[in-house]
Amino acid sequence: MLLVPSVLLAQNSRSEYLRQFDSNGDGRVSEAEYVAYMSRGFRSMDRNGDGILQTDELPGGRGQPITLTGFQDNLRRQFHKLDRNHDGYLDARELTAPPR
Repeated sequence: MLLVPSVLLAQNSRSEYLRQFDSNGDGRVSEAEYVAYMSRGFRSMDRNGDGILQTDELPGGRGQPITLTGFQDNLRRQFHKLDRNHDGYLDARELTAPPR
């Protein structure tokens, strides 16, 4: 049995993760693609569809309500922290890097 080096496995899983975000298939993730993909979680939790996660819609039923706009503003800040080379896009390595 041939063992695949863990570096190759990690790179493949990074590339697969990037493809989930990369709606236009150009091999990189724009801010708009990042925000759109990550906003899916908000929308699935917003049971009444009003654009606000109320306390009872938040995980654990605790926390302050947050609007979709506020949530997306936070995602944009996260995107720019991940974009370590400041080119306006995330590659697979940036997308999977631990937050700083």
